[in-house]
Amino acid sequence: MFNFSKVTKSQVWESVFRHPYEDTNRNRMLQILDNVFLHLHPTKIPRYATDVGFTWGMGGITFLLFLVLTVTGVLLMFYYRPTAEFAYDDMNYLQHDVPFGLFMRNMHRWAAHLMVITVWLHMFRVFMTGSYKPPREFNWGIGVILLTLTLLLSFTGYLLPWDQLAIWAVTVGTNMARATPILGHEGPLGPELGMRADNDVRFALLGGTVVGPAALMRFYVLHVIFLPIAISVFIAVHFWRVRKDGGISGPRPSDKKK
Repeated sequence: MFNFSKVTKSQVWESVFRHPYEDTNRNRMLQILDNVFLHLHPTKIPRYATDVGFTWGMGGITFLLFLVLTVTGVLLMFYYRPTAEFAYDDMNYLQHDVPFGLFMRNMHRWAAHLMVITVWLHMFRVFMTGSYKPPREFNWGIGVILLTLTLLLSFTGYLLPWDQLAIWAVTVGTNMARATPILGHEGPLGPELGMRADNDVRFALLGGTVVGPAALMRFYVLHVIFLPIAISVFIAVHFWRVRKDGGISGPRPSDKKK
């Protein structure tokens, strides 16, 4: 018969699970807090935290969609070349010739749309329940940053199919950057600071004055490297602050009595 105690007493096991497993309330708590795999889980959960009518579960659903986007995005990268010569043909090949390619691409696309919706709903729920108030102001700010990064992630991914809809949509979207205060050549204080069409924030986004091959490469790098890493870091901070702030915020005392 397999002796599990040999495993729990091995050096590898003890290097991961630092605290012994004596069955006491304190050890149960320390087991979770001290373990690298378990510390994300709270030691206890209040009853209201499981009330879907209060939390809506939008934060967890958003994180699940981010994981779906990460997995499907990595799979899509195997069949995509971010160049003007091959991008559109690669998308057609992916949808019509790769087994389950259309399903994979649509999973990524619809998960992206749903993530934008769930982030907004999560922010709306947090606002309506007053969960942004002290001591949670910092985490509200982190949430606003995550909302902005999510919108940028969706926007940068829109160009990658490299069809007419994507090119002209990004053209319209980046044209608004010309009116950015200080950084845009058509925005307030922009001309006074020497901003021109060939050196303002729109030029930095596109790598030129029009949506071309340089813009495709820049949007691809932003979409698959910079923005996902930034979102991952801020999600980790967001989760950490939820724990530090005492877990999910609860209903008002008057609501609890009901």
